[in-house]
Amino acid sequence: MVEQDILGFTPNSEPVILYSITNDSGAKVRLMNVGASLVSVEVFDKDSVKKDVVLGYNTFDEYLRDPAALGKTVGRCANRIANGTFTLNDKVYRLVINNGRNHLHGGPTGFQTKVWGSRVEGDAIVFSFQSQNMEENYPGELGVEVTYTWNNNNELLISYMGKPSDDTIVNLTNHTYFNLDGECSGVVNDHLLTLNADQFLPADKNMIPTGEYRNVEGTVMDFRTAKTIGKDIEKEDEQLEIGNGYDHCWAINGWEPGKMLHNAKLYSPKSGIAVNISSTQPGVQIYTGNYLFGTGVGKCGIEHENRMGVAIECQNFPDAINKPNFPTPILRADEIYDEQIQFTFSVE
Repeated sequence: MVEQDILGFTPNSEPVILYSITNDSGAKVRLMNVGASLVSVEVFDKDSVKKDVVLGYNTFDEYLRDPAALGKTVGRCANRIANGTFTLNDKVYRLVINNGRNHLHGGPTGFQTKVWGSRVEGDAIVFSFQSQNMEENYPGELGVEVTYTWNNNNELLISYMGKPSDDTIVNLTNHTYFNLDGECSGVVNDHLLTLNADQFLPADKNMIPTGEYRNVEGTVMDFRTAKTIGKDIEKEDEQLEIGNGYDHCWAINGWEPGKMLHNAKLYSPKSGIAVNISSTQPGVQIYTGNYLFGTGVGKCGIEHENRMGVAIECQNFPDAINKPNFPTPILRADEIYDEQIQFTFSVE
């Protein structure tokens, strides 16, 4: 069942619309046209108690100024681009710097800050946005659609489609922070994380991948078997010190373009809730909310704290446009951007 409500209007008189999709079990997702965002996921725990397992805010005003991009669709190019600079077709483009020396998540007016067009299609919600040529200094117009589908198996499928007017670069992802014990229930250090990745991308002091693919074996980055997020996060390790915790990209085993593969599993022994994550993307960025403090007040009225949630972002590799050995983020004028992410919730 799909419902929709107008929550109010932006300063530019744009309606802010909240959509709810409820499946036959009563599990529900809520979506908002601000940032084409996932606002809540309400599923039942091992004691049949419904919990909202993603971080968010109580008011749409907070989503409009949201520094943490909670649940948002980020782009035009998610993650970091070194020095905000890249070359395409022998022309140098200089993007807005908004993260130290870097361009991050499409810049200060990236897709997560926009009020998207939206419509209901059957049991799905489709968000649409037309990014203009040279918006945040990206070349070419880019028409984008993001479709959310929620079914009776507690599967949330996110489909991304994009068509550019000229050659450009694109890397879209969903920026939801999970806490499977329920929003505002404390830190996620005891959550068990598993990654389908034998290699990760080490970063330099500016959080830009060096271009190396490094084996996880024998490192704090090894999540090939289930390990609590907190087990190694405070250890003395150069990579953890750079990110103030985990804020790194892992390379998915066996990836090839268009192939849907298992990326990750997050599980809370306390609630019994698990989420399995699959994607067509080559990498998964794990960000353990290392700088969540000061980003706002959660839906339960408690201020966000560091590591209160973990973002599991299926995407292309950071700074891929400047790394010839990474999968290319270039989208040619005659190509279609077509990627998917699926979150499957269950109880164990």
